[in-house]
Amino acid sequence: MTKLLENNLLVINFKRMWPYIKPYWFRAALGVALTVPVGALDGVVAMFLKPFMDKVMVDKQPHFSTLIPFLIVGFTVVQGVLIYSSNYLNTWVAQKITIGVKRRLYEKLLSMDTSYFDRNNSGTILFRYSNDAETASTGLIDNLKQFLSKLFSSISLIFVLFYNSWQLAFIAIAVLLFFVYPMAKVRKKMKEILEKTVGNLSYVLTIYNETFAGNKTIRSFTLEETFKRRFYDVTNMTFSLAMKMVKGTNWLSPLMHIIMSIGVALVIGFGSYLIVSGTITSGNFVAFIAALMLLYTPLKSVGNNYIAIQNSFLAIDRIFEILDLQPSLHDVPDAKELTEIRKNITFDHVNFGYIPEREVLHDINLNIPVGSTIALVGNSGGGKTTISALLPRLYEINGGAICIDGVNIKQISQKSLRRHIAMVFQDNFLFSGTIRENILLGNEHSDEAAIWQALKNSCLDDFVRGLPQQLDTEIGERGILLSGGQKQRLAIARAFVKNAPIVILDEATSALDNKSEKVVQEALDNLMKNRTVIVIAHRLTTIQNADKIVVINDGKIAEQGTHEELIKLRGAYYSLYSMQFKQQEEAAA
Repeated sequence: MTKLLENNLLVINFKRMWPYIKPYWFRAALGVALTVPVGALDGVVAMFLKPFMDKVMVDKQPHFSTLIPFLIVGFTVVQGVLIYSSNYLNTWVAQKITIGVKRRLYEKLLSMDTSYFDRNNSGTILFRYSNDAETASTGLIDNLKQFLSKLFSSISLIFVLFYNSWQLAFIAIAVLLFFVYPMAKVRKKMKEILEKTVGNLSYVLTIYNETFAGNKTIRSFTLEETFKRRFYDVTNMTFSLAMKMVKGTNWLSPLMHIIMSIGVALVIGFGSYLIVSGTITSGNFVAFIAALMLLYTPLKSVGNNYIAIQNSFLAIDRIFEILDLQPSLHDVPDAKELTEIRKNITFDHVNFGYIPEREVLHDINLNIPVGSTIALVGNSGGGKTTISALLPRLYEINGGAICIDGVNIKQISQKSLRRHIAMVFQDNFLFSGTIRENILLGNEHSDEAAIWQALKNSCLDDFVRGLPQQLDTEIGERGILLSGGQKQRLAIARAFVKNAPIVILDEATSALDNKSEKVVQEALDNLMKNRTVIVIAHRLTTIQNADKIVVINDGKIAEQGTHEELIKLRGAYYSLYSMQFKQQEEAAA
């Protein structure tokens, strides 16, 4: 029953993987087909032992003593060539399938919305989108190859068994039935342990990623021992799960040895009687024993093979679990293309929560005319950055509407919406590569002149011209070879070449020193010209000239107006401004 279930799973998983196998079906079929004679030749080799024993060992016919060894070697050479050819073709196909699955998974990853990345850690993403593809593709081909090879090997060997002695063959087949129950016993336990192992290995990758990305924080807070203990704990769990797997499955192999030895003992005992009674010859018996050993031997390592098969099946299940996911954000049918913004952007009674039952924005109403600058200020965690993330539709709002020229952004295609928005964050993500490559991410069609103009507007051109490789200078992973101010200005240059009519600045200067802030602020002023700007600022001195300042506290709009109007109100903005002004006076003193 377990073997039947396992074979059914193989068929089901093969069907699910067929779209990825289809482009290479001929090579895959040829590679798998070569396993048929590989398995069948096991029986041929065993068959030759009968005439060798009867003609050479018993009848003393000399010409057989030279012929049969050459035939055995010849068949073995053919089998070796077929094995090599099959392995080559199967590896080629497995790698092609792996690439296809990885590409499809990566496309799915790119289609997932921001909330998906909020819910999953980097280790889970890496493991499930990369490792599982390798395990599933290679495992499926290997399992199919082994299944067919063992199937035809078993058929040919069983034929040899019955050809030489049907009485002994019934004994040998009956013993095989005792292999089924132990495998059924461990299957459920194995699946449970393998699922925990995957989760644990994902967490190991997460720790590596955090150690790499947070190495400065680890050093500055002397967290080496803390992270060492964390890593020790997770590796101890890895060890514990590995030992559970050994404890739960490795008794299969010695049990198979015992069952097999019982089968061999029964065959030898009853076979001796059949030889003495003249029912079978010595050659029949030797050929039978050889075929029996070839049939039984693979079962010795059934525990390890079974784990590999289950690993492959679970990996395939996890892959299609991902591929079946649907992003919570999607374009409506016949979504409109945003071509220009003529009038305004409005937030109409907008409510939002990262978790549906816990709102972070409540009844937000804003009107942002085209070409105006609106500044969002307020206490930390009040919802300023969240508002800026809702306009490019990185998250779906829970209630209300965000409209551009009266059209709900849900009716606009996501790509055309985001093409009209350039964002500069407090901590901009730069990609490994050159300065040129990072700037062109804003607009891949920008020419050399446009790149240099963007650098000039970002107050970065003199720095880049002074580099030996200029635009082709490598900046390292996440721009590690640049200073904080240079990173910000490179991000601003990227926004310049995008040339989007809407600009969102999320505390773009808050992490810089005074000297760097002055240069970056000049670059931002250039970027803001003739554009609709939403700026989130901690330092109120940088947004006093905004057309409208909106104070956001605890997810609600506390007040809004110009700098002068809000100062006169002596409300929340006045308190923030007075506090900062007092701090500046104390710092100057």
